[in-house]
Order: sequence, then structure tokens, then C-alpha cells
Amino acid sequence: MISMGGRMSMLKHEATHVRLNPMNRRKADLNGKEIEIPEFVTPHAAQTAQSFHRTFPDYQPTPLVRLPGLATRLGIRQLLVKDESYRFGLNAFKVLGAAYAMARYLCERLGRPIEEVDFAYLRSDEVKHQLGDLTFVTATDGNHGRAVAWAAAQLGQRAVVYLPKGSAAQRVEAIRQNGAHAHVINGNYDEAVRLSDQMARERGWQVIQDTAWEGYTDIPEWIMQGYTTMAAEAVHQITEQSPEEAPTHLFLQAGVGSMAAAVLGYYVAQNPVNYPFTIIVEPHAADCFYRSAEGDGRAVPAMGDLRTIMAGLACGEPNPLAWEILRDFADAFASCPDSVAADGMRSLGIPTGRDQAVVSGESGAVGVGLLETLMQRDEWEAFRRAARLDESSVVLFFSTEGDTDRESYERIVGIDRVTKGEA
Repeated sequence: MISMGGRMSMLKHEATHVRLNPMNRRKADLNGKEIEIPEFVTPHAAQTAQSFHRTFPDYQPTPLVRLPGLATRLGIRQLLVKDESYRFGLNAFKVLGAAYAMARYLCERLGRPIEEVDFAYLRSDEVKHQLGDLTFVTATDGNHGRAVAWAAAQLGQRAVVYLPKGSAAQRVEAIRQNGAHAHVINGNYDEAVRLSDQMARERGWQVIQDTAWEGYTDIPEWIMQGYTTMAAEAVHQITEQSPEEAPTHLFLQAGVGSMAAAVLGYYVAQNPVNYPFTIIVEPHAADCFYRSAEGDGRAVPAMGDLRTIMAGLACGEPNPLAWEILRDFADAFASCPDSVAADGMRSLGIPTGRDQAVVSGESGAVGVGLLETLMQRDEWEAFRRAARLDESSVVLFFSTEGDTDRESYERIVGIDRVTKGEA
């Protein structure tokens, strides 16, 4: 394990920890063992998901932003950010998974393959007449719940969403504005997940959750398949615009791990011999994957109230489907204080030189903050060598949310504008 200090910030200073993954199969697979990636995150599966997403009236690939000024400041070749704040006007990526999983569920009820239907058909009076009124239920820290609420409303169905205590008022209101019933419970995210499952069983609702448990795997797989659209878009954008900028490194943030595993799985399936060096990034308060990398290969939960400004990552129990991919193919796991996320928000929101500003929320920006920590402090030199993070590196990030808690965003980024004289 390599464990060293993080940067000072307006938030409390704590140490950042990074652990190289001793279970990574990269070297073994290069010596002739066969790579095994689940079908639902392969490029073929991504093509199916993206074909369905393209039937949405407002579908557009989200921007891939190049930040050469920040890259130069950090001593790397290029820094790329996939900006998911533009996704369907929902300010976050989650709808890719929620809408696709709900579509697959409806298709199963209808006895139709997803390849034969489009979004307009699933929201038609014909389908509503066949299936009647359905209620989808989920637990969320904000973005996933809004996605489920939006997708259910678009499909003419109902949604119920449970949120953990301390959820931002803006996130709760955004869910209600999309027509769902939103309830903040006196418990953490994992307790909200268990409550949603209980209510579904008692009331005949259908759970749409991006984590799996015994007897519940199809929908989490479909959600992860939906997320691969992001990776497929990014690969296409890089290939079309600047093929020499193929990423050498991925920094992927993890809550339950579904997004990180979907993107990493896609990259490994696409090029099992030479996929990017991948670091999985979590908050200290909910670092279940970092803790799992310490052990014997089994997933380990993070306990407690999971309190962090990175609300979208405040998940204590890993998705077992995601853990299998991250355990085998991630190169390192990082556990970060909130200050690292705040640093990343400011570096993206207050651009360097002529770089474009990227509005990235706490959960979206933590990877950029971690890169800053690793590149700017002498005590990380050994890790930089091990990870080959240097002037030849092209690092790809997925900014998974915009300012979904605007008050928090303005407090963190706005105050920094004043202190830097850039108001």
C-alpha cells in the first residue's frame, strides 16, 4: 500500500490513500490466460444500449472536453473530461442506466427483444393498455432517483424514491419535479436500498437499483449495460477527433461501483492486451472497494453513516457484479478526503489558461482532484513511477454530474473564486 498526504483545502485536511491492486489479472492475462469479461459490458452490448438511447428525441453524445492548460500544469500530455452534466437535461449520467433497464423490463413483460422496439413504442397507449399501471421504486443519493423518476414519467408510469438522511433539498425537489414520490428516511443509503426492496415485495412494485443481491441481478446488469453508452461515445469521439489521444489512464469514481465497472469492463473487452491503467476513486467515508482490495478477494462493506460531500458515492456495500470486474482489472484503488473532491471542482470550474470551464459536482470531480494530489506532491513520486503517470500520459475522466447541489457547488467553487481574485 502507498499512503500519503492530501492537499490543504477549505475543507478539513486528511490523508489520501492509494492501494495498488494485488489481485489485478493484467500480468497474468498477458502471459496467455483468457480474459473473461461479462457480456453485458462488452462493445456488442454497448452497441445495443446506444442504439436504444438514440431513439430518445433529445439524445446527443455528451461533450468530450480537452483541458490542455490543466494538463500542462499537472505535467501530463492531455486531460480529457466526458461532461455528463449535459445528459438529457438531467445534469447527470444516471438516466443512461435507469431508462435502459426500465425499457428492458418492459420488453420482458411484452415478450419483445429490445432490438425491435424504440422509446416511442414503449411510451405508447398500446403498451400502457397491455401492461397497465406500474410503479418503479428505488433508493438514491439523488441522481439515480431523478433518473428513475424522469424515465417513469416519460413512460407514463409511477415512481417512488427513498433517499438517505441529509440528502440535499435540491436533489429531493428535482425528483419530485419529475413526478415521483420522494421520501427522506432516517438512515443511510444502504438502509434506503433495503427499504425499497421491502416495499416492492409488499406492494408489488418493481425495484430499479444499480446494485445486485441474491435473486436480483438482471436489472443491475441492464443498468451497467446502459452506462456503457458513455464509454462507447468517448471512444468514438477520441477516435474521430484525435486518435493520438487514446487514454493511457482512467480515473473512475465508485459508489456501488456500477459505472466504474461498466466503463472499465468496456475498455478491457475492447482491448484486453492494452487497456488503460485504471484507478478507482472513493470517499473516505464510503471506501468499500479500497477496503475490499485489502482482503482475500471478497467484497467488504464500509460501515457507518457514510457522510461525505460526495453524496453520489456515499454507498457502503459494493455491487457484487461490479466488484468482480474491478477486482480483476482495476490497477489501483484510492480513498480520498472531501477536500480532494473540492480541489477537483475548483480546477474544473475555474479553468487554467484558455481551458473550457467544466461545471462538475462533488462526485464528478474527485478523480481530477486525486490526479492533482498525485502529480503535485513529492511523496507520490514512487506511485507515479509505478503507474507511469508522466508527461506522456493521457488521462480520461467521467464527470458524472454537474451542480446537482447548487448551494454546495457555489460554496466550494464560488468562495475559491474570491480567494484567488477571480470573482
